[in-house]
Amino acid sequence: MANKIEEILGTAAYIAKGMGITFKEMMGPTVTDDYPDAPPKFEERFRGVHVLQRDVNGMEKCVACFLCAAACPSNCIYIEAAENTAATRISGGERYAKVYNIDYNRCIFCGYCVEACPTDAITHGHGFEAASYNTSTLVKRKEDMLTALPAAG
Repeated sequence: MANKIEEILGTAAYIAKGMGITFKEMMGPTVTDDYPDAPPKFEERFRGVHVLQRDVNGMEKCVACFLCAAACPSNCIYIEAAENTAATRISGGERYAKVYNIDYNRCIFCGYCVEACPTDAITHGHGFEAASYNTSTLVKRKEDMLTALPAAG
């Protein structure tokens, strides 16, 4: 009988401790983001939608090495390579990604593609508004992900 009373008192003590924490948090200030009106604050390591980077000359950094697609555990990256020519230079390497698609229906934002890229061509941006009722809009093409050309100056 004494064990039962100790057990009940111990449980009551845990409940009182938990309720004390709850009441303490209820009385503290509320922290909210004013999202639609002000941009949200992201942590430095936030993994948003992917961005394909350009070098300082405005050329694409992607050399179509397929390492990002090979590292992707959800198999959501599709690349078609093409050769650079003397007349048409798209990237600094011998090849460039003619087609570069990421299917966000499958992407798990693990960051393996970013880690695998030897040229730092693909990075995670801070874009987070990728939700859609239409799944066909979740397949992002190279043109959707490329950064803007650097300003001529």
